[in-house]
Amino acid sequence: MSIWTPDSWRQKPILQQPTWPEAELKNTFGRLKTLPPLVFAGEIETLKASLAKAADGQAFVLQGGDCAEDFSRCNAPAIRETLKVILQMAVVLTYAGNKQVVKIGRMAGQYAKPRSSDTETIGGCTLPSYRGDCVNLPEFTPEARRADPERLLQSYFYSTATLNLLRAYVSGGFADLHRVHVWNKEFVAQSSQGRRYEDIANRIDDALNFMNACGVGPGQLPQLREAEFYTSHEALVLDYEEALTRKDSLSGRWYDCSAHFIWIGERTRQIDGAHLEFFRGVNNPIGVKISSKLEPDELVKMCHVLNPNNEKGRLTLTCRFGKDKVAANLPRLVEKIKSEGLNVLWSCDPMHGNTFTATSGYKTRDFDHIAGEIRDFFAVHKAAGTVPGGVHFELTGDNVTEVKGGGQNIQDHDLGDRYLTNCDPRLNCQQALEMSFQVAEMLRQ
Repeated sequence: MSIWTPDSWRQKPILQQPTWPEAELKNTFGRLKTLPPLVFAGEIETLKASLAKAADGQAFVLQGGDCAEDFSRCNAPAIRETLKVILQMAVVLTYAGNKQVVKIGRMAGQYAKPRSSDTETIGGCTLPSYRGDCVNLPEFTPEARRADPERLLQSYFYSTATLNLLRAYVSGGFADLHRVHVWNKEFVAQSSQGRRYEDIANRIDDALNFMNACGVGPGQLPQLREAEFYTSHEALVLDYEEALTRKDSLSGRWYDCSAHFIWIGERTRQIDGAHLEFFRGVNNPIGVKISSKLEPDELVKMCHVLNPNNEKGRLTLTCRFGKDKVAANLPRLVEKIKSEGLNVLWSCDPMHGNTFTATSGYKTRDFDHIAGEIRDFFAVHKAAGTVPGGVHFELTGDNVTEVKGGGQNIQDHDLGDRYLTNCDPRLNCQQALEMSFQVAEMLRQ
């Protein structure tokens, strides 16, 4: 393969990029290159080691957060509530699986979104599509939809603010195991599905009481009071990613310091494309979204490009098939990777393949479809003797009404009550917790 440099992607064909004003982009790029990294090589390598454990079945990955972060939602309550629901989910999964849960947020950088069309037409007027807050605005006006490079710089500072608060929360007592479990007990007591989840909650309660009786509490074990939490986003806008790519002074290796974990989307995973070229050279743990469209031989080629040394923890394959396509399509990919002896972490994104438009006109997903895809994902790996290593959700800590079903029994006519997403529908806080208890049951089995 050709020699890699942080800008070698520029020689490859690229998709899903905004049409930037070149002079403004050049100025913004230069300013971004001088700013400090958002994350550091040591943190990135620690995450990679944890993901290697998950690939071996010794840990489990929980990745979740907004479909697309919103600059206006970069505030303490919004960040706190999303982190809170992820911590609550992680406690349930940790106990059920009897293993470490690696917590990764779609946070502090998930400001860009791929779109199915470059333009949008309303009432005979055609404008560029909304591509996330790091590019333009969702309002349907020529001014709002203009690709503005200055927004890349704003993304950096909003990500910095989010990261700063996340670090304070997870190290300052907010992630205390006992506190998180109290939140979960409150959820079980209030949920219409509470009886179904009561057994796991009671077992966790017994375990904590036993530790307390033995004198083992947050004061004795920092692990009970603090949590490791990592950030991730789809590394879509490569000008931004290149500007934040740094060479580690100790190892001499290159890292994309915009996040601990970055991934390539389904629309930009072309073998000869710019995104694979950029990703192959950075030493972060990386992911690729895959669907039923992918052929086994193409997947093997992709793995060799992105992980030529077959390093454990380096490559996550995140499956986004849809509830009716997993059983028919995932086994051939799993068996091919297994027969080739390739080290990957298998994760399930049950959200993207299950999106549809309701009769009310809202884009939505169904809670049961999401849970069904995860069950099929686990079943395929059980049959193949491979490891279902994680789950990947679009969720929020807010009580939105964007996904149908769940214990709240959200129906088509309820979607408009609190439909707040700018892009894809998300599990609300109660639905996310319900989902964690259902995944916990799968882990126990």
